[in-house]
Amino acid sequence: MPQILVVDDNPDILEALDLLLSLHGYQVKTAENRKQAVLTVTRHQIDLVIQDMNFDQGITSGDEGRLLFNELRAIKSDLPIILITAWTQLETAISLVKSGATDYLQKPWDDIKLLALVAEYSQSNATAARIPSSQSLIYKSAEMHDLMADANKVASAEVNVLITGANGSGKEKLADHLHQHSIRNNAPFIKVNMGALPQELIEAELFGAEKGAFTGANQARQGRFEAAHGGTLFLDEIGNLSPAGQMKLLRVLQTGEFERLGSNQTIKVDVRVFSATNVDLTQAIKDGNFREDLYYRLNVIELHLPPLNQRKADIIPLADFFIGSEYALSEDAKNYLNANTWHGNVRELENACKRAIVFASTKIITQKDFGNEKHTRQTMNEQQHIEAALIKHSGVIKHAAEELGLSRQALYRRIDKYKIDLTTLC
Repeated sequence: MPQILVVDDNPDILEALDLLLSLHGYQVKTAENRKQAVLTVTRHQIDLVIQDMNFDQGITSGDEGRLLFNELRAIKSDLPIILITAWTQLETAISLVKSGATDYLQKPWDDIKLLALVAEYSQSNATAARIPSSQSLIYKSAEMHDLMADANKVASAEVNVLITGANGSGKEKLADHLHQHSIRNNAPFIKVNMGALPQELIEAELFGAEKGAFTGANQARQGRFEAAHGGTLFLDEIGNLSPAGQMKLLRVLQTGEFERLGSNQTIKVDVRVFSATNVDLTQAIKDGNFREDLYYRLNVIELHLPPLNQRKADIIPLADFFIGSEYALSEDAKNYLNANTWHGNVRELENACKRAIVFASTKIITQKDFGNEKHTRQTMNEQQHIEAALIKHSGVIKHAAEELGLSRQALYRRIDKYKIDLTTLC
């Protein structure tokens, strides 16, 4: 799946583009400044960049955009870059297109045109340049060695796999590894984050829809099962699927057949399904929220990812990977990382390392660069931990969710569970 980096200093624009692109099946990373953008492209397989032309308030020349463009192209000469520009930077944007930028769009941009450009350039670059992401499965612990031994056996078997584990523990990375080591590794690998989709759109995303099947369906669209034909489909946060969607999914797993929404024409596909959840599905079955027969279709084999605080030998190797070869951890930083509880698991550790790089004044990262939150974190319960993150980020759900290692939907569910009042808290 193509990975898109969006660079803009405006959190509202980052939020809007993240949502737009995620709903259309792209993996999205965001950066608020040049330094974050350069680090992201250096450390991740980015297939396309959408960048603003200015990153500091009051600056409108577009020179910052030109500098970032040149820095990114120095890292990866064939990286597609789409420029988002105000009218005052139009001349600069046009000159960058002549210098090799993919295209430019003026603010306010047209969503349809933007999606067309992203589809055209990200997919071709992803196909040409994608390298195995299993390199990101960094581990040293005995627990992970045992798990990966099982995963390597399971990968070559043509069975459905259920991956369980807490948010941020690496379920998607494990799914990547399984696909790359399967006999379908040259076929499509399609991912769907069920937690990021509104309930009313999940069925259309999975099975497709005909024109006019629901409000807003202005043209026929292919579902993810069709797109994954011959390959693998990864369904993340499977516990969010509605009863109607569960029934349709069960039928596909049993027969390989389904119909698009609004159609009576049966489509047949050959798809291997990986699914993931942090929900206790056996309890959901008891509560009547998940079908038992679907559970056993999905869970031919279960692979469980333990939380990071139960495989502490992985913490420093992961941190070393996240900070990269240009930086090193001091002994007090290592002690701090090992003593942390990591409620958000690997995702929280990655975000902590990114922040430490931003605040580091030398190439040696110290405990001070991570902030002194260890004792506070250890004494917090989940509700307090969530409230602290919301306060820290002024109620911005996206940023709080990233720090906690949760999806936005998962964070909203916890806010509802603990009856947290955002208006009084932030």
